[in-house]
Amino acid sequence: MYHFSYFKEKDKQVIQAFLEDNPFAFLTGSFLSGAQVATQIPVLFEERGGELYLKGHIMRNTDHHKAFIENPQALVVFTGPSTYVSASWYSNPQIGSTWNYMSVHISGQMKFMTPDELVHFMRAFTLKFEKGNTSSLTIYDNLPNEFLHKMMPAIVGFEIKAEKVDNVFKLSQNRDEKSYMNIISKLEEQGGNSALIADEMKKRKADLFPEGEVWDASKFD
Repeated sequence: MYHFSYFKEKDKQVIQAFLEDNPFAFLTGSFLSGAQVATQIPVLFEERGGELYLKGHIMRNTDHHKAFIENPQALVVFTGPSTYVSASWYSNPQIGSTWNYMSVHISGQMKFMTPDELVHFMRAFTLKFEKGNTSSLTIYDNLPNEFLHKMMPAIVGFEIKAEKVDNVFKLSQNRDEKSYMNIISKLEEQGGNSALIADEMKKRKADLFPEGEVWDASKFD
């Protein structure tokens, strides 16, 4: 992960909003032998006592489940939209092109839920993604007992207390204002994920280029 200060998002609320908007994460770990495992799952987060906790569920008796039993150290990677940025859009195009993206990495020890904790989690989990619709037939409390008796033993819930939270919000913060605005314009023309990155860049323009201040390239050396 990049460790340049100008690519780090320092606002805790912005980071948590990013987790909320991008809950489908990469969950990675390894066996004690070093063999790696990874899966992609939706993850919920909550704050308790000033600490951040992640919650989710995985299939029981799979490689990732067995690995986390053996080695509970986990890394969860949340990613947002990304896009190619051509150096031809810069004031000085005679440098390498790049990629803009946003990513949050959270690591900690995985703790498996008890059966009762899993039920409580699945109630919150299904209701969350059904947007609070208690009439939905697919929330936990409205599912048939026959289905739940078959499904619940096949999954295992987990909680991870965040021991380390790191991020990269790489959004051309190291470019001059003319280049920055041209990148935004080009990305908006492309639409899709490119336009989403352009929107994120526009949110940061005023802080990056305060009115009346001269841009200092030496901050990015």
